[in-house]
Amino acid sequence: MPLGVAGVLVWGLWLYRWTLSRGYRPTLNTFRTTTSVVVPSFREDVDVLLACLTTWLDQDPSEVIVVPDLADTAVIDGLSRVRDPRLRVIPFEHRGKRSALGVGIRAARGEVLVLTDSDTRWEPGLLEAVQMPFADITVGAVSTKQNVYQRWSSIWRVVADWIIDLRYYDYVPAMARRGGVICVSGRTAAYRRSVVMSVLPNLEHEFFLGKRCVAGDDGRLTWLVLASGYRTTYQGNARALSMFPTSFRAFCKQRVRWSRNSYRTYLTAAWQGWLWRVPFISKVTVLQILLTPLTMGMALGYLVGSRSEATWASAGLAAAWLMGGRLVRSASHLVRRPLDLFLLPLVTLVVIFVSLPIKANALVTMNKQGWLTRAADRQGADGQTFDTLAPELPAAPVRRPAAAFTGAGRA
Repeated sequence: MPLGVAGVLVWGLWLYRWTLSRGYRPTLNTFRTTTSVVVPSFREDVDVLLACLTTWLDQDPSEVIVVPDLADTAVIDGLSRVRDPRLRVIPFEHRGKRSALGVGIRAARGEVLVLTDSDTRWEPGLLEAVQMPFADITVGAVSTKQNVYQRWSSIWRVVADWIIDLRYYDYVPAMARRGGVICVSGRTAAYRRSVVMSVLPNLEHEFFLGKRCVAGDDGRLTWLVLASGYRTTYQGNARALSMFPTSFRAFCKQRVRWSRNSYRTYLTAAWQGWLWRVPFISKVTVLQILLTPLTMGMALGYLVGSRSEATWASAGLAAAWLMGGRLVRSASHLVRRPLDLFLLPLVTLVVIFVSLPIKANALVTMNKQGWLTRAADRQGADGQTFDTLAPELPAAPVRRPAAAFTGAGRA
């Protein structure tokens, strides 16, 4: 493999995507319509869910629909004490996250669906901002900007925030400018309800190599929207904060699950021919994600096997080369958070670890289905419970009048 040529191509594509992202601007208009917030909840920490619920209700959605598992009595009891007419709780025996999403989506009445995770908080103005792109009738889905909640409460949350920050500074805006965001992250995503209803059975009943898919709902739904001829975009002024793991073990589990979902989603998109109909920047981003273990593995193998000697000087030069590349690629994040620079060696190692053993493992085990960080016998996700946060007093949801479904806009 001509690694020099491959390196020029990889860096050239990165520079093209970075430059394209610099020209991104969020959509600004007065478009508003009815909104339904749909929240599947499986063994969520009750305190986490109630604190997040406060941030959703504070933004005046038309309704909030929470779909907890039937056996999750702690969450059902906690929600029963919230006296707000906009909140609807639909207990349901979960058969994976997609099944709960289906129940909530069918019960929703708003023109715009806002699907959010049960451990994700909204910053003020999110709901208003995320509606604006739907003034364009060709838009089917809108991604929000996302970060890690209380990032300094764990070193692994800081690392996760660094990685996710770059996604929303250097990758997603570039694809949004062409209307082809390849994954509208399910932590908080907005959809045109009429589009989702037409493809909902394909979300609920997807099979991959003979196995029913229970995870990867956000990637699947994104590509069903793209395949329907709609644009998927991004609203950078709509910001959500999610709980992330505090431990390395849970961090790795989360990355394995995400990588498996990505492989299934993108290989399906290529097989179905959907990939070849999206914008160029979206195509090459998918192909880079799929080929990262191969290209990075060969580059590191060449560096270690062909160009390095067993000396401290050689090891230092190799480390400097790796960290220098990561420093350039992380500029967008470090300009905003310069104190994170001292974590550059750790982040470099983590990116290599995620790109090689984790993604390689995910590739050969991509058809294993499961959540990995949640279990029926545990309340809260692994390393993502309320007691992993810095001490704080969660605000209780307040009672507000129900919003009328007057259809303030056309979606």
